[in-house]
Amino acid sequence: MSRLDQYLNAANRQNTLKSYESALRHFEDEWKGFLPATAESVARYLSDYAASLSINTLKHRLSAISRWHVDNNFPDPTRTQVVRQAMKGIRNLHAAPEKRAKPLVLDLLQQVNDWLERGEVNGVAQGDHHRQLRHARDRAMLLIGFWRGFRSDELVHLQIEHIEVTPGKGMTCYLPKSKGDRQAEGRTFQCPALSRLCPVTAYEHWIAISELKSGPVFRGIDRWGRLNETGMSPKSLVPWLRDLLAAAGVKDSESFSSHSLRRGFAGWARASGWDLKDLMDYVGWTDIKSAMRYFNTAPDELQSRFERDLSTS
Repeated sequence: MSRLDQYLNAANRQNTLKSYESALRHFEDEWKGFLPATAESVARYLSDYAASLSINTLKHRLSAISRWHVDNNFPDPTRTQVVRQAMKGIRNLHAAPEKRAKPLVLDLLQQVNDWLERGEVNGVAQGDHHRQLRHARDRAMLLIGFWRGFRSDELVHLQIEHIEVTPGKGMTCYLPKSKGDRQAEGRTFQCPALSRLCPVTAYEHWIAISELKSGPVFRGIDRWGRLNETGMSPKSLVPWLRDLLAAAGVKDSESFSSHSLRRGFAGWARASGWDLKDLMDYVGWTDIKSAMRYFNTAPDELQSRFERDLSTS
């Protein structure tokens, strides 16, 4: 591979490439389509899955097909009139509300944090090193994920050498790349120390008992309490969080996902008086549409706003 090829490959995010490969396999292997594709075949493909796949999934499949044709110097069939019309018709006939993860509100965060703290204390008392490590790691992941509003990939890609802690003040996390960093310029995130539910002290505690010196902050732990050399996978965070919430006694744990931490923080920030710009700067959103998906008003607050206005009229 030439040096140019190495740079070109590095410009592509691996998660995006893998998802495109999966989409193309579905088109070729599942649907029995052929590449290069015609506009008519792509339109038929869309119509065959219009009722079973979401609009966002169909758009992603189109992006993968488009990318393959562009990369291989073929005319892009996804930009033709027949495909555009097919997608417009699908949106009209199969419009559905977007499914959103349930936010992890502050009371639930406190509940899970308390359960983890008790579990770690019991692990120490019973000489269960695996339990002690697991609960300390999970508490650090939970609190950093919430208070930083991190995505799955951002949370699991944290590296010890890229984190600086000022005791009692806060921590600085540097991420060389992330989903929101389109130009791969790297981003620095600040996280303050707090009087309770503190992500900084949780991080310091995890690093101290794990005796980690470098590499991924969050790793798998085997039954004997041995840490993996590699970091956790972003895909592991949904089952991790659901299992954690269920174990801590949170109802409907299956309705939560890794986005629940991000949505929970956004809801807390909104209720605490943050404006949209402050929240976007802190979390790292550059697209206002993306931010507005998280910056919604809770039903109980909406009701109280109406009642306040009614009581003064």
